[in-house]
Amino acid sequence: MSAIQISSIEGNRQLLDGGAMFGNAPKAMWERWLKPDHLNRIELACRGMLVQINEINILLETGIGAFFEPKLADRYGVTPNDRHVLLESLQEYGLTHEDIHYVILSHLHFDHAGGLLPPYKEDPEHSSLLFPNAKFIVGVDAWDRATNPHGRDRASFIPQMIDSLKKSERLIKISPDNENSLPDEIKNHFRFFQSNGHTPGQLHTIVQTDSADLIFCGDLIPGTTWAHIPLTMGYDRFPELLIDEKTKLYQEVDLEKMIFYYTHDNKYVASKIRRNDKGKYEAFEFVEQYNQQVF
Repeated sequence: MSAIQISSIEGNRQLLDGGAMFGNAPKAMWERWLKPDHLNRIELACRGMLVQINEINILLETGIGAFFEPKLADRYGVTPNDRHVLLESLQEYGLTHEDIHYVILSHLHFDHAGGLLPPYKEDPEHSSLLFPNAKFIVGVDAWDRATNPHGRDRASFIPQMIDSLKKSERLIKISPDNENSLPDEIKNHFRFFQSNGHTPGQLHTIVQTDSADLIFCGDLIPGTTWAHIPLTMGYDRFPELLIDEKTKLYQEVDLEKMIFYYTHDNKYVASKIRRNDKGKYEAFEFVEQYNQQVF
């Protein structure tokens, strides 16, 4: 198997209401985990993962980016709101968005896919896409959700971006019956599964290496705190289903070999997960950054 390099790619951050992020957990509990600001908001990362295999650059998600107009950027606490941080992070590895061959998207909510768009000041109409040489991989069910959203989550999608993806002719939609037709560089090193508790059709990528497997958790497990099975978000469409999906995942994977990679954790990019002496699942062996780590 080819050597695989993994790098954590930081993007713009956002501030969201802590109560919404911790669902039915009381504030007296969750504020011990993440301290809120004066507006009850907690800081969240919106990071991607860069996977480099030989000369192929694969980016898992693009974060929230800087597409919001200033008023909305302030509402969602996007920081900074005038720079596309993910592009700057790629430059630290000598890359531009034009060097990316594939972008894999777990789903198309704006905090996971907004980085596909140029900054607002460059394209206020959201009429173009970055990553001109990339193919965009998304689950067929996640795509269907984005193109036919429910009223509850309609505001989570960017219609102009969805339209540009459709017109790009570079969209690859994954379903269980077509994974074998994927390009070799994807098929030979990645496997995929779907969850539905957060949003229908969320696509999870597992990067397979000789030494470990890394799962890009998306919003199934937004950060280390949410490794605890009963903890869900107010943003989850089907919280009870999400709890079942986390339970099933922990029971079916090899936890000793699996590394969980987080897009929203404001401190750690990855960790292992174990079952403790009380029978509860918890995160441990925390990783603060991957810098072309070879697996």
